[in-house]
Amino acid sequence: MKVDIYTDGAARGNPNGPGGYGTVLHFWDGNGELHTREFSGGFKKTTNNRMELMAVIAGLEGLTKACEVELYSDSKYVTDAFNQKWIDGWIKKGWKRGKNEPVKNVDLWQRLLKAKEIHNVNFNWVKGHAGHEMNERCDLLATTAADGDNLLIDEGVEN
Repeated sequence: MKVDIYTDGAARGNPNGPGGYGTVLHFWDGNGELHTREFSGGFKKTTNNRMELMAVIAGLEGLTKACEVELYSDSKYVTDAFNQKWIDGWIKKGWKRGKNEPVKNVDLWQRLLKAKEIHNVNFNWVKGHAGHEMNERCDLLATTAADGDNLLIDEGVEN
């Protein structure tokens, strides 16, 4: 099954403001019919990079079986991580950032790595969404989630 995933993350103040993520999945069933699923969530305290990762994870973990995935994101943080093998180095080999600076968002990287092992994912960087209608939809979902009333505390962000 082929799936297109569009993502976006939004943060309001870094790292102590609310943030949200938005994800849209397009997938085709055995009859060639297009189906759409949307995911979004908001957090009281977060960072933009964390929201970008959450957007991708929401999409990949929303798939019930192994798929060929084209992922579209305006986050260089996410696409560079996969295209330059950051995840393999940081999580599998224990690389350090800078001078023994611990790797951030390890919990999300591990979830992302597990999802990547299940699915064949091709990441595409979409500069500033480049007018992609679905990425604009994700931006709206992320912003709405960040500005919503039902925000969760993001345990990944230290006070």
